[in-house]
Amino acid sequence: MPGQYTVPQFIDVEDKILGPLTTRQFVIILAMFGIDFLLYRLLQLGFFLLIGIPVFLAGATLAFAKVNGQPFHLFLLNLVQTLRRPNIRVWNKNLSDAELRMLVSRPPPPAPPVKIRKEALSTSKLSELSLVVNTGGVYRPESE
Repeated sequence: MPGQYTVPQFIDVEDKILGPLTTRQFVIILAMFGIDFLLYRLLQLGFFLLIGIPVFLAGATLAFAKVNGQPFHLFLLNLVQTLRRPNIRVWNKNLSDAELRMLVSRPPPPAPPVKIRKEALSTSKLSELSLVVNTGGVYRPESE
């Protein structure tokens, strides 16, 4: 019986690196605080509050919000991909009805040739071959 192996479980759960934060959440929060710090140093207090609070809310949403069990950034990527696809699909019918009937009435292509399979070796033939290999070619089954 082969050896027993442990199967990893909970592979979809991200590793926690800093308390309850995952690596992704930590990097997003770090970037958000970095952007807010730059805005604080560069802008006056009124403009900072006007721009900094939405940046903080966007970072917190990206880091902690989940939609249908997926992180919010994956939800945003799926939303953008869905919006980029066309909503209506149109069939460009370039062939006339007569051409379509001709294509349907055409005989099917010939079947591919059947591959010939070699018959399986019997156990006596296998044992003879193993003897030839093991003796280095000294044993000759034809001679007996």
